[in-house]
Amino acid sequence: MKPIKIFFDKTGNTLNVWFDDPKNESISEETSEEIILIRNKSGKVIGFEVLNYLSLGDLKDLKNISVETEIL
Repeated sequence: MKPIKIFFDKTGNTLNVWFDDPKNESISEETSEEIILIRNKSGKVIGFEVLNYLSLGDLKDLKNISVETEIL
């Protein structure tokens, strides 16, 4: 199993989650409010991007983002 990669861009206020190598990105499509699916050449979802991830108040005081994981 490949590791999941999570990137937060404070300047753009976006959260990117990758299930595969970001270099494999071929197609991006906005699916709903501020969610973008990222697909490879064969159409498989390899990640997603959340626009405006944090509120302006949270973004202003941001020092770190905590990540919680759980295996179900």
